Amino acid sequence: MTEMSEFWQNHIDGAWVDGGAGRIAVEDPATGDVLAEQALADAADVDRAVRAARACHDSGALTDMRPLERGRLVQAMGAWVTDHAEEIAGVLTREQGKPLWEARAEVSNAARYFEYYGNQASTVEGKSIPLGAGYLDFTLLEPYGVSAQIIPWNFPLEIAARSIACGIATGNACVVKSSEMTPLSSSFFARAGEAVGLPKGALNVLTGYGAEAGAALAAHAGVDMVVFTGSVATGRKIGEAAARNIVPAVLELGGKSAAVVCEDADLDAVVASVRKGVYVNAGQICSAMSRIVAHPSVHDELAERIVALAGSISVGPGIEREVPLEGMGPVVSDAQCERAVGMVSRAEAGGARVATGGRRLNRPGHFMEPTLMVDVDPASEIAQEEVFGPVTCLMPYRDEADAIRIANGTPYGLVAGVFSRDLDRAARTAGRLRAGQVFVNEWFAGGVETPFGGYGQSGYGREKGREALWNYVQTKNVAIKVT
Repeated sequence: MTEMSEFWQNHIDGAWVDGGAGRIAVEDPATGDVLAEQALADAADVDRAVRAARACHDSGALTDMRPLERGRLVQAMGAWVTDHAEEIAGVLTREQGKPLWEARAEVSNAARYFEYYGNQASTVEGKSIPLGAGYLDFTLLEPYGVSAQIIPWNFPLEIAARSIACGIATGNACVVKSSEMTPLSSSFFARAGEAVGLPKGALNVLTGYGAEAGAALAAHAGVDMVVFTGSVATGRKIGEAAARNIVPAVLELGGKSAAVVCEDADLDAVVASVRKGVYVNAGQICSAMSRIVAHPSVHDELAERIVALAGSISVGPGIEREVPLEGMGPVVSDAQCERAVGMVSRAEAGGARVATGGRRLNRPGHFMEPTLMVDVDPASEIAQEEVFGPVTCLMPYRDEADAIRIANGTPYGLVAGVFSRDLDRAARTAGRLRAGQVFVNEWFAGGVETPFGGYGQSGYGREKGREALWNYVQTKNVAIKVT
């Protein structure tokens, strides 16, 4: 088991510091025990971090480097994360709850973002524009300056890594606010930055409550762009704060994603995707496969298979679950567990049926059974709102048009899926689904290289892939009259 320090600090302007808001106890969701205490930042700490990032940017410490040199620093951070993977995974499992095998995968994926964007740093190029004789015109892609990054608790390493790596590769100094529920693992990025020699102030990592530290960071006049992943309600506030300062924001918000399962679908592939898309991370995934819209001819068999899958998953402390795809850990907090169980209870009272699961386990910690709901009204709460727990809804459709109507029938549009052996039909359906990313025959078929972001209330802007680089740069045109 990973050794746990008793007290963890914030990292501001190249130094480890306490927080103006005191300390917060970090809980192990598998036991309810306190793991450690974390320094808690207040608005004054946020101000110091933003000022440090601004000083770093204004000094040219990042922007004067050749992009290739910045890229090497970013890649070196990824290598450091890989070298310390087992330690980081142990901390992540104990503070967030996910099984150790999932934590190891998340650490590996986080390192890949640094590798990928480190390789991309020297490819961010402007272009020349022909204006005829006597003129030389070209564009420069310049960093915004200070990038504020507000990170959620469900994938604290992956989501922070993609923002930090992209921001630094393009020459931005970063201020990262981690969630107060999962602050410990985020500190490893600051350690990585120290180890590889990032300039002072280039990466500041702090923890604070959203209502104080998060709000102060999003609204700070010294911030040049904001990146946020989280709920729609908080995203709306972040977007409003950024708009008041006339700075761009990238918002990756909630989802209620649907998979359309056709009559010719490979049901083995569907069930494998349910395992990854619903019961990984105890369902605490913005892009969870939370609605399955199935053809009547396969509906009942699929329900039986998902019930069997759910029954095969052992639920318990994440630190004890090392074998991939065999175990599921707790939900992150008591409040989150009660919310998920409450939504299932209300759905059942409204006429839906719990095919399996639905209950909280009678043991210490915040454990919920893997759950499948059937006989669900597509307009009901559980089919319209994020559960953020290990719950999915299985609903039949009449025909292709009805499947599209149900799948598109929420305000969200983060991801969607189609399962069919007929690729013409799959492509046609994918084109009609209102989502920023569509998976065909495998949930989470994309990766670090593929752009990710939502339609509708799932937000705007794109993370991941080369497209994410453009969030962090702005275009300058230089027009020269040549005599």
